[in-house]
Amino acid sequence: MDTNFSKDDIAFRDEVRKFFDDEFDSTLAKNLGDGHGDNYKESIIAWQKKLYKKGWIAPNWPKEFGGTGWTDTQKFIYESERGLAGVPDVLPFGLKMVGPVIYTFGTQEQKDRFLPKILSSDHWWCQGYSEPGSGSDLAGLQTKAEDMGDHYLVNGQKVWTSYADKADWIFCLVRTDTSVKHEGISFLLIDMETEGVDPRPIKLISGSSPFCETFLTDVKVPKENLVGELNKGWTIAKRLLEHERAMISGMNMGAGEASLGGMEELAKEVFGELDGMIAHPTLRDTVTKHKMDEEAFNLTLRRTGELAKAGHGIGAEASIFKFYGSEMNKRRFEILLELLGTNALTTEGEGHDQDVMDISPQWLRSKGNSIEGGTTEVQLNIIAKRVLDLPEGGQA
Repeated sequence: MDTNFSKDDIAFRDEVRKFFDDEFDSTLAKNLGDGHGDNYKESIIAWQKKLYKKGWIAPNWPKEFGGTGWTDTQKFIYESERGLAGVPDVLPFGLKMVGPVIYTFGTQEQKDRFLPKILSSDHWWCQGYSEPGSGSDLAGLQTKAEDMGDHYLVNGQKVWTSYADKADWIFCLVRTDTSVKHEGISFLLIDMETEGVDPRPIKLISGSSPFCETFLTDVKVPKENLVGELNKGWTIAKRLLEHERAMISGMNMGAGEASLGGMEELAKEVFGELDGMIAHPTLRDTVTKHKMDEEAFNLTLRRTGELAKAGHGIGAEASIFKFYGSEMNKRRFEILLELLGTNALTTEGEGHDQDVMDISPQWLRSKGNSIEGGTTEVQLNIIAKRVLDLPEGGQA
C-alpha cells in the first residue's frame, strides 16, 4: 500500500479543507457538538444538504446511485480531514446503513422511492434491531409481522433506537416465521407516522437522550416495504452489521488525530515541556504509544478498504476493527481524564474551556462504543470462531 499522496490527492485535500473552513461555521459546530438538543435535527439536516449540494453526501455509494466516485485514498483523505476539522459524520442510518441495503437488495421501485430522499436528507431514518430480550442474540428477536394479505401487521418492541423520536422511517428486523430462528426473519421499512408506532426517549448517564424505546402495536406495513425475500432478512442483517461495525470502528479516524494533538498540548500545559516534548516521562510514553496505535489502526483501515475494492469482502475483519477501535477510543478519553485530574469533574459553568468540559461527557459516551453494534464480548466470540477458528466452549 502506497501511503504517499499524489499531487492530485494533495489538491483534493486542500479542496476538502477549504470547503470545511468555508461551510462549517461556529453555529453549526455548536448545534452539532453534543449530538442532541433543540436545534440538532435542523442543523444536521442543513449540514447534510450542503454536502448533498456539493456532491459529497455519499462517498461510499456507487456512482450510479449518487456516490462520489472517489478513490480509496480520496475517501481516506476526506474522513481524516473531516475529523481534524471537528466536523461530525453524517447520520449513518440512512446514508451508511439502509441506503446500501436498498441499492443492494431492494426492488427498482424501492430504489426510486427511497434513495433520492436519503441522499437529500428529506428522510431521517432509524434502526429497529435490538429488543429488550434480543441484544447480543439478535436472531432471537420476537417482534412479529403477520401476513394479513395486502399488508403485514407488526407487533413488538425495539430498544436503543437512536433518534427514533426524530425519525421519519425505521428499518426493522421482524419475525415472519416462528418455527425457525435465523431463517424466520425479514427486513421491513416502516413509516414512523404509521398508527401504532410509539418512540419514547431514554435518558443516559451523560444527560443526553439520543436513544429510544420504540413500541409497535398493530402497525400496518404495506407488502411493498419488504426488502429482499420473505424470511431472508438475516442475510441482509449480517451484511449491515458488518458495515455498522466497520463504521463504528473508523468513525473517530480524524477526530482521534485531532484529539491526540490536543492531548499532547494539554500534557505539556499541565506537566511542563522539555525539549519540545511532554516533560513527564511516563505520560510522554503513554501518549506516544497511543499515537502509534492510532496511526497503525488508521493505516490498517485504509489497507482493508483497498482490499475490499479489489474484491475481498469485509467479513469478520469488521469485528476486529469494531473491537479494537472501540477499546482504543475508550483509552483515548481515559488518558485525557488522567491528564485533567480533578478538572475533569467540571462539565458546566463560566470560566472554563468548553473543550475541557466536553471531555468527561465524551468519556462517558465512549463506553457505549463497546456495546452498540455488538458488544466487545460478541466481537471476541466472532473473532475466535471465524478468524482464529477456535473450538466453541473453550474445548482444546
